[in-house]
Amino acid sequence: MSELSDIRALLIEPHQGMRVSLHNMLNLCGITKIEHALTAGTAVRSIQAKVYDLILCEYDLGVGQDGQQLLEDMRHHKLAPLSTIFIMVTAERSYAKVVSAAELAPSDYLLKPFTADMLLERVIRALEKRKAFVDVYNLMETGAIAEAITACHHGEREYPKYAIDFMRLRAELHVVLGEAAEAEELYTHLFELKAVAWARLGLAKTLFMQGKYQEAEAILKSLVSENNKYMDAYDWLAKTHEMIGELPEAKEVLDTAVGVSPHAVRRLRNLGRIAMETGDIETAENVFKKVVSKAKFSEFRDPEDHLNLVNALVKKGDTEQAKSVIRDMEKNMVGIKKTEACRAISAAMVHAKTGDSRLDGELDAAVNASREDVGLSTGAKLGLARTCLENNKEGEASEIVLGVMKNASNQSVISKAVGIFESAGKGMLGKELAQRSQREVMDLVALGVQKAKQGDFRGSVDLMTAAARKSPDNPQVVLNAALAALKCLENMGWDNAIGEQAKMLIEAGRRLDPMNPRLKAIRGLYDELQKKYGMSVNRVAKT
Repeated sequence: MSELSDIRALLIEPHQGMRVSLHNMLNLCGITKIEHALTAGTAVRSIQAKVYDLILCEYDLGVGQDGQQLLEDMRHHKLAPLSTIFIMVTAERSYAKVVSAAELAPSDYLLKPFTADMLLERVIRALEKRKAFVDVYNLMETGAIAEAITACHHGEREYPKYAIDFMRLRAELHVVLGEAAEAEELYTHLFELKAVAWARLGLAKTLFMQGKYQEAEAILKSLVSENNKYMDAYDWLAKTHEMIGELPEAKEVLDTAVGVSPHAVRRLRNLGRIAMETGDIETAENVFKKVVSKAKFSEFRDPEDHLNLVNALVKKGDTEQAKSVIRDMEKNMVGIKKTEACRAISAAMVHAKTGDSRLDGELDAAVNASREDVGLSTGAKLGLARTCLENNKEGEASEIVLGVMKNASNQSVISKAVGIFESAGKGMLGKELAQRSQREVMDLVALGVQKAKQGDFRGSVDLMTAAARKSPDNPQVVLNAALAALKCLENMGWDNAIGEQAKMLIEAGRRLDPMNPRLKAIRGLYDELQKKYGMSVNRVAKT
């Protein structure tokens, strides 16, 4: 096939003999543009630098990440285009490991031993499917989700063998747009067509999006009882339990899921977090130890994994082991922006437990580091605020919590922040901070509206986009900034920079709150303005 000669392949295999064998097999298939990577780290750097049509990856990569963890990073950080074919190669017949790879949906996976003909068959099958979906993938990657949905309709007619796959993708795209009712209708139809399990999962997702948690829970419970290997259903069931405040039930679900598939780092992080919230320190410690170990060799390792482990160890009273974890963080997390903040917060927790005189200095260092835009999670900031409160630094705790509240993505975050003050016997202060944060956001919006009414549309944009940069997780602030940019374009004509700002803000608003009732109208205004000014090519990226 001439198509095969044009394929650019990346072969990820640490052992020279097997690398040569697989390289020769690819050659026999007609694939000659082949590059090699020996570890997950070198593979990530290659994938970030170049686009590959095919990635053939050994599951067991020796020291460092395995193939499943590499695929998890690729999917989560969107390192490769949707059209990249990823085939996992493994001799591992232990189901726990194979299911970990399978749940991340590689294009295919091959169990050793296999022949060149078997490899060729899998590659050709993957290429045929990619050809059917390439137009949809291209539209998705340019942000043209409405057009991608239309392309799925065409694909169903042109490639009937993939009709159910196109319908499934179309439903997922409706979910991306926050169009839960349309997605629900599609998933219901797919269920009637006997595309049973994942159609029911999709239906549960749309019910979750619409706040119908009890209905979603019933479907998800049914799914995991019928198939105890259905990992996505476990994740969504845990998420549903958490949303309705059933944390012990969420922990139990994730515990079961990790028992089935023990290698997915993000699921382990969720289990550790919920274990801490429910007071199960032993589980939290064991889980976070696994997370630190598994994420150690990732190009996207996170110092907060060490911080979470320190927190569990301090609560357990094992300060010596906690100090060892801090030293490991200092050694292995060099060059990551939030390492210093996580180190200082960790050290402050240890010093508070041991009564060390260095506590004040580390708390001050942690608070200063948290003021910088280093990417600390809300959980890490609230943990620091709690430590400040427990050590008579009420002002610093209030500053941190006020920042969290102004940037809160939902009411649950604000409730958790208030809860920190309530547990310290200062509930009134927490409530006052919540009211102050809401008032400051409302005052900012009012000022932006006033500037626009006075004809200072650019001033309104500057004010609101600055607010969005300070509160990037607050959907109200982000969507108001998007609207200010659109009103500026509407009244002053098209400006590429402001148009791009509006586009990015709408994307951010969609990610934060896809069911926000204002989102559809704001997106519609953007499309209208593009048509008005002849800019219809520059679509809003909604993925």
